Amino acid sequence: MTDAGLSAELVAVVMTVDRGRPFVVASGEPPALPAGPLRADEESLQAGVREFAREHMGFELGYVEQLYTFADLGRFTDGRRVVSISYLGLTRADISGSERPTDWSALYDLLPWEDRRHLDSDAGTTDRLGEELEAALRRWAGDDADRLERCRFLFGYDDRAWRPDLALQRYELLWETGLVAESPSAAKISALTAGPMLHDHRRILATGLSRLRAKLQYRPVVFELMPETFTLGELQETVETIAGQPVHKQNFRRAVEVQHELVESTGEVSHDTGGRPAKLYRFRRSVRQERDQVGTKLPIPRAAR
Repeated sequence: MTDAGLSAELVAVVMTVDRGRPFVVASGEPPALPAGPLRADEESLQAGVREFAREHMGFELGYVEQLYTFADLGRFTDGRRVVSISYLGLTRADISGSERPTDWSALYDLLPWEDRRHLDSDAGTTDRLGEELEAALRRWAGDDADRLERCRFLFGYDDRAWRPDLALQRYELLWETGLVAESPSAAKISALTAGPMLHDHRRILATGLSRLRAKLQYRPVVFELMPETFTLGELQETVETIAGQPVHKQNFRRAVEVQHELVESTGEVSHDTGGRPAKLYRFRRSVRQERDQVGTKLPIPRAAR
């Protein structure tokens, strides 16, 4: 779709979780999200995204939601003005068994500061990236109280809570301070935060991750990433993978148990846990039929442990 030099495209943020690791469809050098021209004959934008996924990625999308329309000047270095209508799509995929595994990129390789699952104060884990980012952000803030408060709020400094759903705002702060490679004022430390993605695709990706993490609390989107049957341990692992940080095991299981509308036991067990057999569960039929009305209400922690 083109009008006086203005063109429109669809950009898809397609995510999956495979064996406890989150992936996004992104390939090339620099990595790029799947994008294509907006066709004038599509019945709807959402239908266009689903058709695009079938034609160019070879699989069906489960959950699909429009994210945001990106139209700022300067998004393309060649001077073009392109309106990008972005969508979030979720699917189940076996990355190692995929016919085109190179189409997928590890999500936290592209947004490494968003993965806090390895942080454990009791284990003495070294967080080199986090430490260097904090030092750089505090230098940038200096004596400016507003800047310092922004850093504290977004990155959970000085005992502030870490909010998983603020992934986009954290990216925008890193871009503003030159701590990501695509920033015009990129500093040396940006090498720790991974190389740039094409155009503003990393900003679009951060937008998708923020939306997914927020949706997790009030819509059963985790269903789209799970197999037909699963253990509670596998469900917790998937929630932690999306949130990018650990969930307290007892609180998680208690939350699942009191939500009778969410899952039900199959009456079978799994012997693939490496320990005692674990009960297998499935999402209730009502969740499948009413996925827009039933939330997971799962306990996403607000502060890193």
